[in-house]
Amino acid sequence: MDAGFGAFCGVLRPVPEVSCEFVAWVYQTREFRRAISEVAKGSNINNLKREHLLDYVVPLPPLNEQKRIVEKIEELFSELDAGEESLRRARRQLGVYRQSLLKQAFEGKLTAKWREEHPELLETPEQLIERVHSERYARYEQDLNEWESDGRGGKPKRPAPIKPFDSADLVGKPILAPNWIVLTYGDLCSMVRNGISQKPSGTTGFKIVRISAVRPMAFDSADYRFIDCSDEMAADYTLSEGDLVFTRYNGAKRFVGVCARFRGQETRLYPDKLIRTCPNLPSLDARFLEIALNTGLSRAWIETKIRTTAGQSGVSGGDIRAMPVPLCSLPEQQEIVRLLDEQFSVIEENEREIDAALKRSEALRQSILKKAFTGQLVPQDPSDEPASVLLERIRAEQGKATESGKKRAATKIRP
Repeated sequence: MDAGFGAFCGVLRPVPEVSCEFVAWVYQTREFRRAISEVAKGSNINNLKREHLLDYVVPLPPLNEQKRIVEKIEELFSELDAGEESLRRARRQLGVYRQSLLKQAFEGKLTAKWREEHPELLETPEQLIERVHSERYARYEQDLNEWESDGRGGKPKRPAPIKPFDSADLVGKPILAPNWIVLTYGDLCSMVRNGISQKPSGTTGFKIVRISAVRPMAFDSADYRFIDCSDEMAADYTLSEGDLVFTRYNGAKRFVGVCARFRGQETRLYPDKLIRTCPNLPSLDARFLEIALNTGLSRAWIETKIRTTAGQSGVSGGDIRAMPVPLCSLPEQQEIVRLLDEQFSVIEENEREIDAALKRSEALRQSILKKAFTGQLVPQDPSDEPASVLLERIRAEQGKATESGKKRAATKIRP
């Protein structure tokens, strides 16, 4: 085995009497991977020594049988490759279909027929704005009464009149259905707040979710650490059912500014790199908002606000407040959610079936390799040179190489 490609790679050259392709397939078996994973060590990165490869016992049939085995493996794997590529293509097409559904949903095309059949459930843009404004004012009065009762926090501010989002500030020209409007997200929620800046530590205390708990339309409450803080602080930073939580910072831009709805009864705090928002107006469907804010014009707009510093990409709470949101009447929101979730369920079921088929294909590959290296894949030919003779010739060649002083790593040969 010769060193090569710097300190991270090596080159193994089998003796001429052994097929390189044969050995390469041996190293693709599950048994080889398991054996190597047991001996690979390292403080930060696991690494192998030359001896780990040289000590691995390779089954050695006659050279002609090695070639037949390689040919059969390549023939069978070629068929599996074609099947797997078809499955991956189908999975990509499902992703395209999902994006097409989302585009149609927020251009009003998905519910075009529904609007024709239910005109009495639609509202004009003016009615939508008035409804949102009246609900905001009712929420303000409720917050004001609570503040006057307990005096906690700052005095609530009277809501300002709502204006539709200026289309000149939008990315591209959004295509909206009749009666739809675009409002800023800050007009639709009562809170936009960063989380706790204190670092989590230890294995006891309050559970605080990791940044990785938030992905587009998916909140993982089981992804948490622990933080030791006061009960008062915990109360200020505890998530509530229905909160939409945004990522403020992330190393990957595609995860910056995305949001997911918090669901669950267990107490969960949130860290400084997440932003909690509370969209609690009666005319809003939380699921509709969750989908809308992660797609279409909302997502395109927030991507223009992402800033990168020292390898971390981020947005601000002000960016979240200013994000444009397409809005329609509540019954249409609910119909969009119903249609999308119905289709998403079908897509996800197909994706699960594809993933299961890919796993079965990988298992079949390993089954083929196992048969190949236990003498069950191809017929043996009595006219082939016996493996014992082949081993003796390899030993003889190595002996000559040692005597002539050539620098060549000695291969460990076992009967």
